[in-house]
Amino acid sequence: MAAQLYSYKSTQGMHGNSALAILIGIILSVIFFAIGYYYSSSLAVGTALFVVVLLIYLLISVKVLQEWKRAPILTLGKYKGTYGPGLFFIIPLIQSMPYKFDLRTFSTVFSAEKTLTQDNVGVDVEAIMFTRIENPENTALQVNDVDQSVSLAAQTALRDVIGKVNLSQMIVGRNEIASSVKTLIDQRVTPWGVNVISVEIRDVKIPDDLQDAMAKVAIASRERDARVILAESEKLAATNMVAAAKTYNSNVYAMQLRALNMLYEIGISGRNHLIFIPTESRGLGIPTPIGVLGIDKLVGMGDTGNIDGQKKDGNSVDAGTAAQKPSPPQPQQASAQQKNQQSAQQSKQKKKQQDTQTGNNAGNPEIPDETQGDPFNA
Repeated sequence: MAAQLYSYKSTQGMHGNSALAILIGIILSVIFFAIGYYYSSSLAVGTALFVVVLLIYLLISVKVLQEWKRAPILTLGKYKGTYGPGLFFIIPLIQSMPYKFDLRTFSTVFSAEKTLTQDNVGVDVEAIMFTRIENPENTALQVNDVDQSVSLAAQTALRDVIGKVNLSQMIVGRNEIASSVKTLIDQRVTPWGVNVISVEIRDVKIPDDLQDAMAKVAIASRERDARVILAESEKLAATNMVAAAKTYNSNVYAMQLRALNMLYEIGISGRNHLIFIPTESRGLGIPTPIGVLGIDKLVGMGDTGNIDGQKKDGNSVDAGTAAQKPSPPQPQQASAQQKNQQSAQQSKQKKKQQDTQTGNNAGNPEIPDETQGDPFNA
């Protein structure tokens, strides 16, 4: 709004001043024409002087400004207005145009070197500022060198803000610091007709020894977090493993499914493996009648006939009890039971021989009946 207002005001003053300047130029040319004609009594000499004076006047008085530029005009040292853009005329020797203003947005790089923060740490800070002239009249009348003045104001504002914050705030909160610097610069340059669009912190440099210390602190913090996370993960894994163990202990089929899954995972690796699987171990083995003994019974290679023979002879081994057992006893228990059964049979045979035979045959033990076989000799 301000730029449009000053553009309109300057355009009106420029048109009136241009007309006056052209009129003065024509008057001067006519005066020189009269002087030439009076002294030479020649119309050609007077015309030549008229044309030459008019051309020189126009070359000195005519001014052209681009669309994005404005220029203050002084009449006998007094500010008349801000002209531009386009073509306009000034009165030579009476009016002057000392400098021009560019109304486009400019970027300015400024820095604060070795500035102490609130916790007494020296830092080097670099920032970028984007500015634009909004009021050319105030810029012409209030400040001498607008670019240098704005740059110095930005540096002092940056130093003031750095001295009020800690190093951690300087590193983390760059946006807040930039906003504070922009507010402080605006307060200083607004009377000059300059508008600060934005301020951005580009870099913050700290001493090398402090960088090493901060790096060590960061590494220690990361290691601490890693160990805490690892401990929590192990705790969670242990809790889940205990729960899984309880499930496997209460249900043998769950453990068998887990064992089969492990075998599947080993098998899909694509390598040759030799795996020993106990047939009757809890969980890892394959239960009967699917195990080795169960397969032996299914194909007719077991000791079913011996069990029937024991039932006929009245032995102490109960065939029904043996059939109800899901799995035979361990090898050590089976061998001990065989020895006990053999000794019982031998003692029974000896007693029978003593009752039925004579003393001559007492030293010849009777051969055991083949039908009384051991149910575990298969």
